[in-house]
Order: sequence, then structure tokens, then C-alpha cells
Amino acid sequence: MRWINRRPSRGATLVLHCLPFALLIVAYLIGSAIRLEANPNDKLLPSLATLADTVNRMAFQPDPRTGDYLLWSDTAASLWRLFAGLGISTALALVIGLLIGLLPVMRATLAPFIAFVSMVPPLALLPILFIVMGLGEASKIALIVIGVAPILIRDLSLSAQALPREQIVKAETLSASTWLIGLRVVLPQVLPRLLTSLRLQLGPAFLFLIAAEAISADSGLGYRIFLVRRYLSMDVIFPYVAWITLLAVIGDRLIDLARRRVFPWSELEGAR
Repeated sequence: MRWINRRPSRGATLVLHCLPFALLIVAYLIGSAIRLEANPNDKLLPSLATLADTVNRMAFQPDPRTGDYLLWSDTAASLWRLFAGLGISTALALVIGLLIGLLPVMRATLAPFIAFVSMVPPLALLPILFIVMGLGEASKIALIVIGVAPILIRDLSLSAQALPREQIVKAETLSASTWLIGLRVVLPQVLPRLLTSLRLQLGPAFLFLIAAEAISADSGLGYRIFLVRRYLSMDVIFPYVAWITLLAVIGDRLIDLARRRVFPWSELEGAR
């Protein structure tokens, strides 16, 4: 049998899923043991015991100075900024993307501008945002919106334009207005694609969030990572990076679960 036709069993699939993670952990343990044997005070690859102690201190013991549980307070601050940025981006994508995809006049007016804006490197705008909007929450949320919204708008508008023209013609034959066509014909079919696009933008959204927090913030996951880097505190940086990754994975799964629950028929159309 050709390799292209071989499919692993359920048990083999589970083993293959875990294998890269296991290899990564083994490689870390070996590297940590070698470095700590050569220098017990090495900070680059701390032992698992050191990592566990740091997680316990950051997550389950109040900070002596502020009284906060730092991991959870940082997580709350970052997630609020992330949700605000993604929420605004999704709302803009729904309105502008649907207008561009549905109305030729709006497409001619806005599509070139949105395409242009989507090519601007968002991180290059960060100093401008800080100057114009200040160092508060608005500039951090705005960076996420600038980085995510144009991509969502373009993807949603292209999905709307890709719908079969026959559906529009049939709706017009039944005397449906433009707005009724948009709400009853186009919108239900592009919403699953919007959720899929939102999943794909979680990674960039976290990137913009961490970048903004690293430069100007007094709380947040990115703030904490760049605060302790000056002390080479890899025992803090590694758990925080792993926690950010886990949050992104959980967000990805939740959005996909929502898509499958709300739009079960999207599985048949390959929306995933």
C-alpha cells in the first residue's frame, strides 16, 4: 500500500499527536541537565522543579508588593485588551465586509482602500498610535484592530462575492430587497467563514497584543515577559509563553466549537 493511502488507527493517531511534544520535553530536560551540571546557577534552561516553583509563586501566592496573583491579573488585563480588539474587528468585518461583498458601489469605493490598509505593517504604526492616542488602553486595542480588521474584512467580502450568483437572482425573483438579500441569503453563508478567519487571526492578534504591552503597559502577559527579561528570568518567561500558547489554543478550539454548534452545515461545505 502506498504511504499516501495509509491512515493510522485511533491509538496510533493519539501517539503521533503526543510524539512531538514528548520529544520537545525530552530535549529540554537533556539540555537543562547538561547546562545545570556545568553551572548550577544557569538561568537559560531552568529545571522543571524551578519552573514549578515559579508557577506556584506567580499563580497561587499573592505578590508581596501589590497583593495580586500576578499570573491571573496579567491574564485578565491581556484578555480584556484582546477581546476588545477582536470584538471591534469582528463588528467592522461584518458591516464593511458585507457591504463590499454585496454592493458594487461600496466595493469600488472601499475595496482598494481596505486592500491598501491591510498591507501596512501594524507594528510600524505602534509609535504613531502611542503619540496620537496616548499610552493607555486605546492604543493597544487600536493596534489589534488595525492588524486584524482589514484581513477579516477582505476575507468576508471575498466570501460574499464567491457565493453563486444564482442565489441572488432567485432572491430578486422573489422580490427580496437588497438588505433582505444581505441578511437572509448572504450573511448566514459568510458567518461560518468569518469565524474561521477569526481563528486564523488569533495568532497575529496575540502578537500585536504582546508587542503593545511590551512597550507601554503596567500589567499584562507581554508586560511581565519583557519586565523580567532584564534579569534573565527564564523560569518566568517559559511558563508565560506556554500559558499564552495555551490560551490561543483554547480560543481556537472554542471558536471552532461555536462554528460547528451554530452552523453545523458548514462542515459539509469545508468551512473548516
